Amino acid sequence: MKTLGYYNGTFDELEKMTVPMLDRACYFGDGVYDVTYSRNYKIYALEEHVDRFFHSAELLKIQPTLTKPELCSLLLDLVKKLDSGNQWIYLQFTRGTGLRTHAFLEDGKANLWIMLKPAEIRDTYQPMRCITREDTRFYHCNIKTLNLIPNVLATQATVEVGVDECILHRGDTVTECAHSNLSILKDGTLITHPANEWILAGTGRAHLIAMCKAFDIAVLERPYTLSELMTADEILITSASALCMQVTEIDGLAVGGKDTDTVRRLQDALLRNFMEKTE
Repeated sequence: MKTLGYYNGTFDELEKMTVPMLDRACYFGDGVYDVTYSRNYKIYALEEHVDRFFHSAELLKIQPTLTKPELCSLLLDLVKKLDSGNQWIYLQFTRGTGLRTHAFLEDGKANLWIMLKPAEIRDTYQPMRCITREDTRFYHCNIKTLNLIPNVLATQATVEVGVDECILHRGDTVTECAHSNLSILKDGTLITHPANEWILAGTGRAHLIAMCKAFDIAVLERPYTLSELMTADEILITSASALCMQVTEIDGLAVGGKDTDTVRRLQDALLRNFMEKTE
């Protein structure tokens, strides 16, 4: 198979799959999702992503119909069905299927969606250009919900001006990006927004923090300002597909470039970790 879509036990090529109109994803976006990648049919950070997936479901009181080990086993089986072993892996739980009503369905059973397609992680050494926008999302950003309209609008803004990512801020406080986490290096310390309800703490962010600690680089999880962002020694973007990417331009202004040796050490180490875990 070239692609694969899965819905509650049924699977086929993505373009051949359909889902019920009464799935609560269709009228409320009532669900959660997660994304990871495979290489050589080996799924990177599988248990970490499944843990976060189930945690998001728990925060929305969605009851999965299978266990974490069962989902891991299913995913490991599904990735083998594609012709390519390097894949984008998308997971989605929705609350269930039934006539539209705001309250939870009394007998609602969670629906499981899975999508697979050939894909590669991004070139971690490619510099990134960004813009900034006010963060207009709600106060559940720590839940990886399907309600992503502000993220969609921010990402479309990057397409329209020809840059790579949109940095979000609430007033003067930087939060994260439209679809990735953002951290800064200043005077040998990594500074990253706390993992609270204002950001979705990604696995890439966790791996960056762990690698900094392995290299004896101090880590501060605290809010930081737009001014601190623009004057940082380096600015780093992380996500499932962007292991550790350096930002060199924000709103048309050159930024960072003052601690490239540290950036390269982190990039090399994180890429090596990905390659080793998916060999």
